Amino acid sequence: MNQKQHKVIIFTTPTCPWCRAAKQYFMQKKVKFTEVDVTKNQSAVKDLIRLTGQTGVPVILIDNRPVVGFDKAKIDKLLGLK
Repeated sequence: MNQKQHKVIIFTTPTCPWCRAAKQYFMQKKVKFTEVDVTKNQSAVKDLIRLTGQTGVPVILIDNRPVVGFDKAKIDKLLGLK
């Protein structure tokens, strides 16, 4: 299967159950992602606020397009998954 490699970044906290669910989903779908723990990275928090206007996690960037929360339908659409 020849899929375009998307750039996926997920902003998380260690205690966020939706963050864990999103990461598991990406692993299941064999989607490579970069995780940014906002509790350890203050500049990431500023980026989140600038991008989405909020501090809630998970925020997932797919090719620089933000998905707020674990919105499977939107994630699948942006990644071209079925």
